[in-house]
Amino acid sequence: MKGLPFPENPCVYMAVQPIDFRLGINGLCGLVRQRMHADVVDAALYLFTNRRRNRLKVLYWHRNGFCLWLKQLEADRFYWPKIPAASDANATLTLTLQQLEWLLEGIDISKIQPHPARHYRIQA
Repeated sequence: MKGLPFPENPCVYMAVQPIDFRLGINGLCGLVRQRMHADVVDAALYLFTNRRRNRLKVLYWHRNGFCLWLKQLEADRFYWPKIPAASDANATLTLTLQQLEWLLEGIDISKIQPHPARHYRIQA
């Protein structure tokens, strides 16, 4: 993503369940370790939302410290995957950077499906 000092070619991990948005860097680092079972200093972006899905936080490590990025929507909500209430509270999805950009633009990434791969052989 242009303009932000994100790690090069990061993995993007989305926490499916909403979090308490009062959590800061230390609290989010704890969630990454406990719920996502990940090393918070990896070249990755960790994505969180609140219950109303109008705020989004991205936590990541940049060279020598943590960065916390926040986006707050004024009138809309982020499209977030729907999961049953009984599902794992630690559920995490892996996204591409392109999917993260779509999410930030308000696109429902669960409805985007590319054309299937086609494999043809030319008859001689």
